[in-house]
Amino acid sequence: MENKKIFITGGAGFIANVLIKKYVNKNKIIVYDNFHRDTITGSRLSEHENLTIIKGDVLDLELLTKSMEGSDIVIHAAGIAGIDTVIKNPVKTMRVNMIGTSNALEAARLNNVSDRFIDFSTSEVFGSMAFRSTESDSTVAGSVGEARWTYAVSKLAGEHLSHAYYRQYNLPTVIVRPFNVYGPGQTGEGAIQIFIKRALKNELIKIDGDGNQIRAWCYIDDFVNCLTQCIEDPKTVGESFNLGNARAVITILGLAQTVCRVLNSKSEIIFEPPLSADIAIRIPSVEKAKEILGFKAKVDLEEGILKTAEWIKNQ
Repeated sequence: MENKKIFITGGAGFIANVLIKKYVNKNKIIVYDNFHRDTITGSRLSEHENLTIIKGDVLDLELLTKSMEGSDIVIHAAGIAGIDTVIKNPVKTMRVNMIGTSNALEAARLNNVSDRFIDFSTSEVFGSMAFRSTESDSTVAGSVGEARWTYAVSKLAGEHLSHAYYRQYNLPTVIVRPFNVYGPGQTGEGAIQIFIKRALKNELIKIDGDGNQIRAWCYIDDFVNCLTQCIEDPKTVGESFNLGNARAVITILGLAQTVCRVLNSKSEIIFEPPLSADIAIRIPSVEKAKEILGFKAKVDLEEGILKTAEWIKNQ
């Protein structure tokens, strides 16, 4: 893809950073972010002639709309994420994820965005028991009053609104649901990077609950390779896609043990009280992405751990 103007909300985040590197040499990119998490400032990427950086909030519709002018593609990756952050800030979580998505969609409509609007949702919309969940499976809102579910509910509202803008205004929306993406460059609260950082220092590795929670882990390069197809392939418009690695499945305890083994760490694994609401199992079906886009994750878990650890050591 060449000569496009790509507007990325949350463009200073982990996934967006990798996506920018793929596109910045042959396209104009605008990063729109409040820089709560920042993978760009001070990096070589920040000096690239094709990259424009705007400090702004997705709750500011006027600035968002003005900043988006002339864009062909919008990647809406901004949002509140991370279980600790969500539980501490449930109101902000819902405001940013719902109103922010509404603003991004409306700004895209006002600016006649013609190529693509990518909405980042979450695998949490499938609730606490998500085993080989398909895109057409029923979503789960979670119990009212439990702060954790404000994240899933707010993202689910964004999904419905994205589909509504597609149906009513022909905005070319695509929804992606990331399943536990990790890898070099990750910031925030991701379990793998936390485990690796502690393992490299032989520090205690803490697990919430008994460690029997099951996850499927997707390496960043695999995720972004499929994401670019969602951006470029016309067959994706109006669709939702689960993006993950259904083969890299392991319990949280097994993950901690694997990290320690692969990195030859002497870290002790200890158990903390369980979270009030946790996901027992989260494994996607990626058959739709495979059938429509030919998607197949290539990086296995141990290789991904080694690559991530190497990056962390060099920081």
